[in-house]
Amino acid sequence: MRSLDRIAALDLAISVRLNRVCYRVTPRLVFRCISIAGDGIAWYALMAVLLLIHRNEAVLPVLHMIGVGLVCTATYKWLKARTLRPRPYQAHQSIQQFSAPLDRFSFPSGHTLHAVAFSLIAASYYAELSAVLAVFSLLIAASRVVLGLHYPSDVVAGAGIGAGIALASQALLG
Repeated sequence: MRSLDRIAALDLAISVRLNRVCYRVTPRLVFRCISIAGDGIAWYALMAVLLLIHRNEAVLPVLHMIGVGLVCTATYKWLKARTLRPRPYQAHQSIQQFSAPLDRFSFPSGHTLHAVAFSLIAASYYAELSAVLAVFSLLIAASRVVLGLHYPSDVVAGAGIGAGIALASQALLG
């Protein structure tokens, strides 16, 4: 078996196993809520709270997050339009869809891409948020696979791209 075939088989096996978590109602509801928060609600709320608490001091961090968010959105949409990878529930009968996707294709995970990018930017300004943001980002990434919307490789790629965009933006801002 070729290396790429082995990776694809592992990707599918992990997807099937994690998707089974949603056969139970409580985890399904929890992961749906996490996924919905990752649609943008949590990030908009974080920006609003930062502005309310830190006022003028939060303007630069919030503008930084908005700029990174725009780059992330353009990047993942561009990649999805070129890779056209079907979502796991579309390609495999053994995977069930437990939440509606925001767009058609699977690669990369835009939720994970944004979660990692926003978390890195916010934590660079407010280190005390690091642990909470890291856990929340991991939960968003897991939710995408558990809900049958992404493969683990989509999530890993999204995390890497999000981290790259965040780190590049920080280097540009000095």
